[in-house]
Amino acid sequence: MKLTGKNYIAGTISSEGKTTFKGINPSDASELPTTFYEATIDEVNEAASKAHEAFAIYRKKSGKEKALFLDTIANEILNLGDVLIERCSAETGLPAGRIVSERARTMGQLKLFATVLREGSWVNARIDTPLLDREPLPRSDFRYMQKPLGAVGIFGASNFPLAFSVAGGDTASALASGCPVVVKGHPSHPGTCELVSMAINKAAEKSNMPKGVFSMVHGASVEVGMAIVMHPQIKAIGFTGSTRGGMAIFNAANNRKEPIPVYSEMGSTNPVFILPEALKERSEEIAKELTDSVTLGAGQFCTNPGLVFLNNDENLQNFQKQTAKHFEETEAKAMLNKGIKSAFDNGIEHLASNKLEVKLLAKGKSSIEGFKGSAHLFETTAKSFILRDYLEEENFGPSTISVIADSKEELLASAKKMKGHLTATLFGTENDLNNYTDLIEILEQKVGRLIINNFPTGVEVCHAMVHGGPFPATSNSRSTSVGTAAIYRFTRPICYQNFPEHLLPEELKTENPLGIMRLVDGEYKR
Repeated sequence: MKLTGKNYIAGTISSEGKTTFKGINPSDASELPTTFYEATIDEVNEAASKAHEAFAIYRKKSGKEKALFLDTIANEILNLGDVLIERCSAETGLPAGRIVSERARTMGQLKLFATVLREGSWVNARIDTPLLDREPLPRSDFRYMQKPLGAVGIFGASNFPLAFSVAGGDTASALASGCPVVVKGHPSHPGTCELVSMAINKAAEKSNMPKGVFSMVHGASVEVGMAIVMHPQIKAIGFTGSTRGGMAIFNAANNRKEPIPVYSEMGSTNPVFILPEALKERSEEIAKELTDSVTLGAGQFCTNPGLVFLNNDENLQNFQKQTAKHFEETEAKAMLNKGIKSAFDNGIEHLASNKLEVKLLAKGKSSIEGFKGSAHLFETTAKSFILRDYLEEENFGPSTISVIADSKEELLASAKKMKGHLTATLFGTENDLNNYTDLIEILEQKVGRLIINNFPTGVEVCHAMVHGGPFPATSNSRSTSVGTAAIYRFTRPICYQNFPEHLLPEELKTENPLGIMRLVDGEYKR
C-alpha cells in the first residue's frame, strides 16, 4: 500500500500546494520516505464545502446505515495490517505493541458508537402529548430530540496517532451524530494519517456514503488549521493538544461572524493525593506504580500525573527515596517530535532553575539519540505551590513534582488553589477517605474524573467515561471527548410543535417504530 503524500478531499486525492514536509522518526531523528503536500486554502475550502453538501444527505442516514459505516471503517483499519503498525511506530517512536493496542482501542470506539446508533435511544427523545382541555390554556403537542450540527473540523493529536487522530474519538463521535468531518492530519505522523484516510474512504464507498462525508488535509502550518476553523460551513471543532493551540482555536472560533462551539482538550497535570495511612501501608507499591504512571509513553499521555501531594510525616522520606530510586532506573524514551522534546527540556530547566522553591530529587537515564526524554522527579512545598502558579503548569513529558504539606489544612488549601484538570486521584484507606471527605468535595469541582486507589493513566472507552474537566483542562467542562456521551458535542436539540405524524422523524412518531427509550409525559418508556 503506497503512500502518495497528498490530501484526501471528498473521495479524491489532491496536491495543489507547493509547501512540502516529511515525517521524522523521533527515535533517531531520521527522515522517513514520502514527501507530503501541505493543503492550500482552496483545498481546505473545497473540503469544507463538500462536507456541507454531504451533510444534506448524511444527516438523513438511519442509525443502522451510519453504524454500518463505522463498523466498516474499523474493519478497513484492521485490513491495513502491518503497514499501518510499522509506519505509525516509525513516525512516533512508540513500540509496535503500543500501536497494536491503540489500533484495537480505535476500532473498539468506532464499534461502540455503532452499537449506540443501532439501539437508537441516544437521541434523547421527549414527547409531551397535547392537553386540549387544560385550563386556563390548552397545551400543544411537543416533541424533542437531538440533531447533528453540520460539518465538523477535527484536529488530530500528536500523542495518540490512532485513537485521537484521523479515525479517533472525535471523528467517531462526529460521524455517529450525523456530521461529516474535515480532519487536519497531525504533521508528526502524516503517513499514518494518510493510511487511515484510505481506510475511511474505502469504508465510505462500501457503505454508500456521500463522498464529502470525510476529508483529510495535511498541514504543518497554522494557516491550514485556521482555514478550517474560519470556514463558514464548519459548525464545530474538536481539538486535542496544547493550551496555546487550543485557546487560539477557541478565540478564533468565537470571533467568527457566526461563532461555533470548540471542544479543546488542553493541558492537565492530573494531581494525585497520597493520604497518610495509604502511604504507611503501601509505600513501595505506590512508589513503583507512580513511577510507571508518570513515565508511561514517555509521559506523553494527557493523564500522566504531574503533581503528587503528600503529608510531611514520618513515612515521607522513605517514600521519596523509593520513588527516586525507581526514577533513576528509568530508561530515556523517545518523545513524539523535536518540538515536544524541546518544550519538555525547557520546562525541566525552568523548574531546576528555581532552586529556592524546587528541589530535583532524581533523574532517569539519559540518551542523546533522537528526541529521547529523561524522567525527572522534583519536590516543592505546599506553601510554594499555593503562591507560585508555574508549579501547576503541565510539563508534557516524563516528570512530576511532589508537593509536601505540613498539615491537612495546607493540603486542602493546595486543592482549593488548583485550576481545572482532567483527573484527580486519591490513594487512601477507608479511614483516610472518611477523614478527607472535604478534600473529595473540593476535587469534585476541579476535575472531570475523580479516582480512588488507581492511577489515572488509561482512559476506558465506555458509556460512563468523562474525559474532560474545568478550564484550562478543556474549553468546555460540560462535555467529554471519550465515551459515548461525546456524541452530544456535535448535536443540538430541536423541538417539533403540533407536527402531523407523517412529517415527524422516526424517533418521534407516536407508535415508536424504532423501539427506542423515550420520555413520554415525564415517564421513560419504550
